[in-house]
Amino acid sequence: MAYLYTIPNATTGIDNITYQILNQPSGSGPMPFVPLTLVFVFFVIFLGGISRQKARTGTSDYAMWAVVASMSTFLVALMMSLGTGFISLEYLIYTLVFTLVCGVWLFLDRRQSEI
Repeated sequence: MAYLYTIPNATTGIDNITYQILNQPSGSGPMPFVPLTLVFVFFVIFLGGISRQKARTGTSDYAMWAVVASMSTFLVALMMSLGTGFISLEYLIYTLVFTLVCGVWLFLDRRQSEI
């Protein structure tokens, strides 16, 4: 029986173990490991920031937290692009475009007196 996940060999070094742990789920089938990881990072930062700001001040700035979360997600996608096979170019471009859209939303959301 072919196993879906092979346990990394501890004698190959830490770089190879990290590569196998992160790369094997993304290449093992139709499971969208990378996009779901990026969406998870975005929503944890976005919803966590909104809830903490709302608890502290009573209001929250959705556009600002969207920019913070999308920039964090883009940085995670950039780190994933350092190794070969972790993330495809289209997901990196999607995160870049989403970050730019959130930046435009933040810029257009402000009144002229707030900038």
